[in-house]
Amino acid sequence: MIGYSFDAFAAHPAIAETIVVVAEGQQPLAIGALGKGSRVVVGGATRRESVANGLAAIGDATHVLIHDAARPFLSAAVIDSLVDALKTRDAAVPVLPVIDTLAHGSVLLGDVVPRADLNRVQTPQAFSIEALRAAHAVWPADEEATDDAQMVRRLGVGVALVQGSAMLEKVTHPEDFAAAEARVAYETRTAMGFDVHRLEVGEELWLGGVLIPHDKGLSGHSDADVALHALTDALLGTIAAGDIGTHFPPSDPQWKGADSAQFLQHAAKLIADKRGRIDFVDLTIMCEAPKIGPHRTAMTARIADLLGLSLDRVSVKATTTERLGFTGRGEGIAAQAVATVRVPGASA
Repeated sequence: MIGYSFDAFAAHPAIAETIVVVAEGQQPLAIGALGKGSRVVVGGATRRESVANGLAAIGDATHVLIHDAARPFLSAAVIDSLVDALKTRDAAVPVLPVIDTLAHGSVLLGDVVPRADLNRVQTPQAFSIEALRAAHAVWPADEEATDDAQMVRRLGVGVALVQGSAMLEKVTHPEDFAAAEARVAYETRTAMGFDVHRLEVGEELWLGGVLIPHDKGLSGHSDADVALHALTDALLGTIAAGDIGTHFPPSDPQWKGADSAQFLQHAAKLIADKRGRIDFVDLTIMCEAPKIGPHRTAMTARIADLLGLSLDRVSVKATTTERLGFTGRGEGIAAQAVATVRVPGASA
């Protein structure tokens, strides 16, 4: 959700910089979601303290927009309206009119509340830096505010109202996440990966991220984990990002003996960077020996852990080639993988 809001601000010509305020310990998650170079600030125990920490990180800007990440579907039109309002006002907020009947009562229905002048206040909320900092400076430390607009109002600052958006509904309850997901136009993509490595005496045998005891191991520039290599290529294929050699060329000495887990996680991160999600991976290992069955559970668990998937979204299978070909002769091991992912479509 942070990513969607961040992208909306980053793409708008009136926004010079976007600062993300997160809880202590969440900085790596935020940077991982937004990319290196993103400016992330640690917030406080309350919303007011978090905004204050964000304000302290601002340089010589004259205006600021404060937005809740729980409202991910921010449009350029809303930002335009707020920026225009700040040309003549020190504060502005997007609102929607109340259309439902409002009434008092907790057990029995009470009196109806007139709704003619009632509004639902949304974010982002826009302010002159001077007005917002002044409001924070005098706000009582033992009192909390539901939003920054109420804080500047107490100073006597008039807050302009601009047209809000139904897309800015706040994601709060579990059922809200399903509604938010439904607003994103995802497309499903499936791709295949295939890899082969030679078996040689004196090498370790890594398969599916698991070290397997065997009299031979797979030979390659990295740890030659043919299963993870096939999975990596399948994932890269879903976003048309080339193959494993494109990202980790065997000519580069830094990948000599490398753990193939990092290749798989790199592909998964590229998908995440596109706001995509991995739905399912299926792996077939082809060899005469060793027997894969005793190690299937460990492989499944390792792959699931690397990709952040539940066990039922990872399939690991094995087959022989009836002693035909190089795998049948015990000269090498092959692996084929299929990955299914969802990525936001062009209309998202």
